Parts: sequence; C-alpha cells; structure tokens
Amino acid sequence: MGVIVSGKFVKLFSSFAALALVAGCSSSDMSGTFNFNKKKDETAADASKPVVVQGQCPLVYLREGTAVYRQYAKGAKKNPDGTSDPEKLVMQATLDQTTRQCFQGASGLRVTVVVHGRLILGPAGQPGTTYTLPIRVAATDGDATLYSELSQFPVTLAPGQSSGQFLFTKENVVLDPGGPASMARLFAGIDEGPYNTK
Repeated sequence: MGVIVSGKFVKLFSSFAALALVAGCSSSDMSGTFNFNKKKDETAADASKPVVVQGQCPLVYLREGTAVYRQYAKGAKKNPDGTSDPEKLVMQATLDQTTRQCFQGASGLRVTVVVHGRLILGPAGQPGTTYTLPIRVAATDGDATLYSELSQFPVTLAPGQSSGQFLFTKENVVLDPGGPASMARLFAGIDEGPYNTK
C-alpha cells in the first residue's frame, strides 16, 4: 500500500538518487571482476546477476499537464479547466521529483522508476482515508511507444494529518534489447482517462 511517509522519505529518495549516481560511475563490482577467493560455482552465479548500467539509463520526465491530480466530492460540477468549487475539493496530489535506476539483463534494459509526490486534503477530505492515484509510466522514442502501464497507487493519510508525502515505485519497466532503448525517454504522470493498464 502506498502509505504517506514521514521525513524518512528524504533519506530514502536521496539514497536512491545517490545509488544511481554511484552506479553511473561504476557498472560492475571490482571484487566480482577479479574474483578473489571465489569458487567457480560462486563466480558463475554472479555472472547471471543483472548489471547496473546507469550511464545508459533514460531520464524520467513529468509529462506537462499530468503532475497534478484533484479529486472533488461526488456530484461536484467541473469547470472547463477541470477545477470545481474549492469547498468540494477532497484532495490534491502533486508529483514533483523523479529518479531511476537501470539494470542490463538478458530480457533488455530493466528500469526502476521512482516518483516523489505530495498529497494535501481539501475541505471535503478526511484523514485516515485511502486515496487512489492513477499514475502512468511510459517510454517513448519519438512518436513510437516502447512501454506504457497504468498503476492504481493507494495513498493513505494517517488520522489527524491533512497532508503528507509519498513515493511511487514502478519496477521492471523493460525496454527491448533489440529496440532503441538508448534513445528512449521515460515519462511519469497522472492519467485520468478510462482505466486501462496498458
């Protein structure tokens, strides 16, 4: 469940970003390269592990117009711009930062996408309620879609809290090894269209 987190999210998000930066400097483990004090079967097992390839990892962009999600009370009439009576606002979620990590495997480039966001209750919202955010992760190369999947991400505010931060993680975003993975662009954003996982 996507539970609102405390200040620990900063350390987690920073650690993930630091891991990505370190991985970009070294795509293999030095002890594994020289195989000191390793048996043959251990070396063979390590060879099967995916290799971090941060230098080939596409950046993750927040697609314009999809970083903010508002939910209004049932029956509230919306304006052409998607807003409604502020007093009927249940909650607003905002996506504001992204990071990622890439692994090269036999199936292709495997990406883990992480998005940080914040959820704030409106006058019609209730603490302790679980809200579902439709977050889509996609990979494109020009007009071609290489990957697209929608996740229904649950976020819960603890009783007594009117706002909080969350981390959305999408693992196993696989880009075909025979395709243009190096030219891909990754996107994350709110998708309010009809529910379709692809």
